Amino acid sequence: MSTPASRPGPRLNLRGAVDLSGLAHRAQRPAAPAPAAPPAAPPAGAPARTAPAAPAGASRVVVDVTDADFSSLVQLSAQVPVVVDLWATWCGPCKQLSPVLERLAEEYAGAFLLAKVDVDESPQVAAAFQVQSVPTVVAVLAGQPVPLFQGAYPEAQVRQVLDELLKVAAANGVTGRVPTGAEDDDEAPAPAEPPLPPLHAEAREAIARGDLDAAADAYRRALADAPADTEAAVGLASIELRRRTRGSTASAALAAADAAPSDVDAGLLAADHQVLAGDAEGAFSRLVALVRANFGDDRDRVRARLVELFEVVGPDDPRTAAARRALAAALY
Repeated sequence: MSTPASRPGPRLNLRGAVDLSGLAHRAQRPAAPAPAAPPAAPPAGAPARTAPAAPAGASRVVVDVTDADFSSLVQLSAQVPVVVDLWATWCGPCKQLSPVLERLAEEYAGAFLLAKVDVDESPQVAAAFQVQSVPTVVAVLAGQPVPLFQGAYPEAQVRQVLDELLKVAAANGVTGRVPTGAEDDDEAPAPAEPPLPPLHAEAREAIARGDLDAAADAYRRALADAPADTEAAVGLASIELRRRTRGSTASAALAAADAAPSDVDAGLLAADHQVLAGDAEGAFSRLVALVRANFGDDRDRVRARLVELFEVVGPDDPRTAAARRALAAALY
C-alpha cells in the first residue's frame, strides 16, 4: 500500500518490543563488515549514516551477526529493513526455516537485510530480544524491534509476513535497499510487478494493521468473484489458520490432543499449531489417523481441514503429496 506524502502512514506496532538502545550504542570491538544500504535522506543538519560494505564474493543480503557487530545493523535499520533470524545449531526447526529465509532474502534482492544470530554465541542479542525459544524471527525498523513470528513457518506464510513488513517499513520511511551488485549488470531492468488485484490489496492492508477478520472477508469476496483464484485460496487458508490458533498455545494444544487422541476438535487445533511450527508432516499424520478413526460428519471435518492445510503448506511440497496419498488410502 502506498502512502501519499501528505498523509502520515500507520505507525509501527511495537507491542511486545524490547529496548535495543544498549546494543545500538555498544562498541566492545570493531564491527564486522556489514552490507551498506543507499543512504536515505537524513533530517536537515543530521549526518548521514553509513555501514561498511560486505566482503567481496559474500552474499550482500544475508549476514552472520554477533553481539559485537549488531549495533551497526540497528543503525542501518534507519535506512533498510533488517530481519533477524535467531537460531541455534541444535535446533531442528531452525534447519528448516533458515534456508527458507536465506532463499527469500536473495529473491527479494535487497528489499531487506537478513541478519542471522546464533543465540548460543550471541547471548546479549538473544537477551535483548527476550528470546524464549528458537527459531524466533524479528525485524528492526528505524532502530525499533518488531516481533514477527516464532517457529518454522511454511514458506508461503513467511513470504506473506515479509510482504507486510515491507509495507509497514515503507509507510514509516524505511525505503532503502541493500546493494546486491545487480545494479552493475548491463542487462535491462526487470519489468515492474503488476499491481495486486483490489481485493488482494485490501486483504494485505488488513493483515498489515492486524485485522485478520477483514483480511479473510476480502479473500472470500475475491474467491466469490473468481473461484479459481489460487492466491486468494492460499491467502484465506493461511489467515484462517492464524485465526483458529488465536488464544491458544502450541504446548497446551499438543498436550490436549495427545491426552485424548480420539478428540477431533483437539486434534484439529493441535494440527494447526504443528503446521505453524513447521511440522507439516506431523500435522498431516495426526489428521490422517483421525480420518481413519472417525465416520460421518467428523470424518468430513477432518478431511476438509487436511485439504485446507495442503493449501497452506503448498501443493508442490513433497509432504503434501505424501499426505494426499495417505488420505486417499484412509478414505478408500
